[in-house]
Amino acid sequence: MPDVRLRRIKLKEKDETGCGVYTIAPSFVLSYMRGYADEVENALLLRRFGVPFWILTRIFGRNDMYWYRLECSFGNYSIVGTTVKSADKLPKDILDDEKFTIINGKRAYIPMTGAYDCVFFAGATLAADTDSLTKAYEVFKTEAELIDPEYTPLTVNLDGWAATQNACKAIFPDIVPINCFLHAFIKIRSRCKSKPYFQQLSSIVWHTYHAPDKTSFSERIQALNEWALLNIPSGPPLEAVQKLCNREKEFLKAYDFSGAFRTSTWLDQQMKLLNRYLFSTNYFHGHLASMDKRVRAWAILHNFRPFCPTSMSASKLKFISPAHKLNQKLYHKSWLQNLLVSASLNGFRAQPKKTVG
Repeated sequence: MPDVRLRRIKLKEKDETGCGVYTIAPSFVLSYMRGYADEVENALLLRRFGVPFWILTRIFGRNDMYWYRLECSFGNYSIVGTTVKSADKLPKDILDDEKFTIINGKRAYIPMTGAYDCVFFAGATLAADTDSLTKAYEVFKTEAELIDPEYTPLTVNLDGWAATQNACKAIFPDIVPINCFLHAFIKIRSRCKSKPYFQQLSSIVWHTYHAPDKTSFSERIQALNEWALLNIPSGPPLEAVQKLCNREKEFLKAYDFSGAFRTSTWLDQQMKLLNRYLFSTNYFHGHLASMDKRVRAWAILHNFRPFCPTSMSASKLKFISPAHKLNQKLYHKSWLQNLLVSASLNGFRAQPKKTVG
């Protein structure tokens, strides 16, 4: 790259990592001088949607391993540090869930944390027990604390999986778990969908969900329980409705937090996108570490990839990506160069020194 001029800076004092010298490169150059951003930008955008490597090679040149390694390299960046540019942009209300997947023909899981149109964590684990999920979600906490050492979310929306709830409480003891109302309805739907009363039951359930305050919610859920006892015969359908009604106190917690997620709908939508990506790549073959990097790379590319031009965020709000919408700032009009600038120092930052009073 004879036309690229680099700069090196030396700090007067070494930072906490022991490093004192840094190389400054233009944003149009990929890290480790692997190429130019404008040469790979469209290929990485296609890769975000699962286009095979051999197609990228046919269209853009290079070879399959070049594109594979380039994609995996984004998994080295801190997802939170790359996406969030100031402490006030860290999410106060989050969603946590795990996606089932396959590696080498065996079961594996992808824990995810999201909010504000961005995925703040995605990882890989071979088990979904409390210890495994705690270890996985701690990565999100570690990355967030490099931005705000005292960071603790107010609420987290969860499904009924006990291990996820235990992991969240272990990592953030003061966090308030909010049970997903959608998952409770899905259990009712699975048992009542073929029944003649399902449409009316569905309307009553969602009418209950849309109650404006705690008092209205309690009144509506009581009415739902009475209606079910009169119109649904004894059996699994009635038990599913009564189970939802018995969790009234758990659902009422959401009314104490204006920004709390009451359903996991947004995170489920991102998991559908991830599922399409994994299906097109035939899931994972290799080491758990490479799986983790690919999932993390998918999350970072998701946060910075451009919105559809006809979407409201792009056409009306004039945002080019979820990260732009979150931070309300843009380093470069190219989505990839904006990502590369945001990922300076791999997205990691030293914790601010605490002053002793």
